[in-house]
Amino acid sequence: MSEVRILLADDHAVIRSGLRLVLEREPGFRVVAEAADGKEAIRLAAELTPDVAVLDVAMPNLNGIEAARQITAATAHTSVVMLSMHSDEGYVLRALNVGARGYLLKESPEEDLIAAVKAVHGGKAYFSPAISRVLVDDYVRRMRKRGLEDSYELLTAREREILQLLAEGKSNKDVAGRLGLSTYTVETHRGNLMEKLNLHSMPELILYAVRKGIIS
Repeated sequence: MSEVRILLADDHAVIRSGLRLVLEREPGFRVVAEAADGKEAIRLAAELTPDVAVLDVAMPNLNGIEAARQITAATAHTSVVMLSMHSDEGYVLRALNVGARGYLLKESPEEDLIAAVKAVHGGKAYFSPAISRVLVDDYVRRMRKRGLEDSYELLTAREREILQLLAEGKSNKDVAGRLGLSTYTVETHRGNLMEKLNLHSMPELILYAVRKGIIS
């Protein structure tokens, strides 16, 4: 594994120090910069183009969500992991909508931070196991309350296969190459499965995959 260059952003110096110690114990990880607020994180990301930015959601001057939006809009090279105290779906969806690929609770064990950085650096999504459980429980509860059946059973085997690959971060072209299909065919399957599941964006697709246990 090539070196993974990491930017840390949190307004508490003690937390940043702790995160740095955890990350730099992992072979191949190097923290290249630390930021105390969102604006500083954006400046350092533009200057250093790290592979991964680990951003606290709640920071002064500019919060982590807005910082993530600007960082991911400026470069496709930097993947973002959000650190948060909030486990509800609204925060997770906001993070995904601005381009974050990982969402980690601050109470998570050290190994989850390592796993999150590895996952997003590899183009995959990552959520704290606790987040995944909350999403699953909330989804089941809502479905039961509304008396609805899960539309997943309506998907064909091919659509389920494509759903998983898309949720894992593969592009339409990647999926087409892996399955021996044309890009047009993949796009058609993608449109059909999203219509069946009533999904309207990639963040919603990723959250659905997490709720169903298709990805973790």
